[in-house]
Amino acid sequence: MDRLSTMEAFAKVAETQSFSEAARRLRSSKSLVSRQVAALESQLGVRLFQRTTRRLTLTEEGRAYHVQMIRILSEIEEANLSVSATRAAPRGRLRVSAPMSFGLLHLAPVVPRFLARYPEVELDLSLNDRYVDLIDEAFDLSIRVGRLAESSLVARRLAPFRMIMCASPSYLEAHGTPLVPEDLKQHQCLCYSSNSLTPEWRLQRTDGTPWPVPIRGHLHADNGDVLRLAALAGTGIAFLPSFIVGGDLQAAKLVSLLADFVPTDSAIFAVYPTSRHLSPKVRAFIDFMLEHIGPRPHWDLLG
Repeated sequence: MDRLSTMEAFAKVAETQSFSEAARRLRSSKSLVSRQVAALESQLGVRLFQRTTRRLTLTEEGRAYHVQMIRILSEIEEANLSVSATRAAPRGRLRVSAPMSFGLLHLAPVVPRFLARYPEVELDLSLNDRYVDLIDEAFDLSIRVGRLAESSLVARRLAPFRMIMCASPSYLEAHGTPLVPEDLKQHQCLCYSSNSLTPEWRLQRTDGTPWPVPIRGHLHADNGDVLRLAALAGTGIAFLPSFIVGGDLQAAKLVSLLADFVPTDSAIFAVYPTSRHLSPKVRAFIDFMLEHIGPRPHWDLLG
């Protein structure tokens, strides 16, 4: 059997912990992938996987071999790409997932410029607030906001992520201005829908420790733009990303509240699956977004 394809089959089985899934991603058959791994084990004289009816895991020897194999495959791929002129230019279908509000406000306006710069790229942009599994759903890249969960994905920081508590001047004139988080109990809070039965805003004390604050309000929505419009109308207090309300704060249509109690240590990321090489089309999109956003996002220029 071809040595390189056998190495790739082993690496993909180790990554997915499944012969069937490895075969699907390699566009091969389960039987061929199984034969390739068995041949490799026979050649090396060791068992690389521990097989049971429910699980497939690497043995100690398999884990050590996998580390070396990933390095070797990566170097082969880099060598191929370094001499391949056709692969150097961004081209092909690029599937990108992004949150609805961020996508509408900050991706959609610049997509035409990106496509004009890279005419051989076909962009497939999906805007949805649900969690997207990049590998299972075959996305090349996702824009994610806030703290990232532990995963094998590679994350590239694009910009700081700030939450802003805010209300319209008319609301504050009618209901007063909260000075400490406990004051929120007396106010209408515009709630982002979640599975929690008791909505809360995750603030922090002055020493930096977390301070979850229960809130109440007549409006619950699963979209930040809906809450922004309600805040502008004087319906209540909103707690939204600055990339949604930054322009309203700059225009004094909304007023920032309790800024000393809002955490600031978060970011907006471009995340993509671990691979042997960052493809030119993914690299081009990330670099374009960094260029568009700049060192300080325009939505955070509050004064």
